Amino acid sequence: MAYSVHGPKAVSGGAGARLRRGEAFYLVEIVRGMAITMRHLLYNMFHSSTMPTLEYPDERPEHGPWLRGRHRLMKREDGSPRCVACQMCATICPADCISILAQDDDRPDVEKSPESFEINLLRCVYCGMCVEACPCDAIRMDTGIFELAADSREAFIVDREFLLNNTTDGVNR
Repeated sequence: MAYSVHGPKAVSGGAGARLRRGEAFYLVEIVRGMAITMRHLLYNMFHSSTMPTLEYPDERPEHGPWLRGRHRLMKREDGSPRCVACQMCATICPADCISILAQDDDRPDVEKSPESFEINLLRCVYCGMCVEACPCDAIRMDTGIFELAADSREAFIVDREFLLNNTTDGVNR
């Protein structure tokens, strides 16, 4: 309401506008909203074949090729990790979920290798920046595994051995 010398008056539009008679009690608007809800409910009950639902464990959703799956570490021909522990992926990670501990390698063609390589999947935002930053293509997110389930937080911290042999659904343990 706006006030003038002669008392309160309604201003058109905004909070001070006068409501129509039916809107003043909100009953008409409540009934109108419930009618829309009931219309959608009844339509979905009698046209269930058009519903976009899946019987999840039996039917899996189809994901496009752009969706990133769970991480994996690539191997060399001798089975050792391709990672040279350069810390580029851990440095660029916005979630700070990658931790690498480097060790000297005794092979002449490799200077360093990861003693431990861990990813906390609960902190990871699956942005793919670690994959882009890796200079030797050691880490990839192309496993096609999208579902993660475990019964403890510790199971979501995956180590080097799990990332090298990343073939199962779920997480380790």
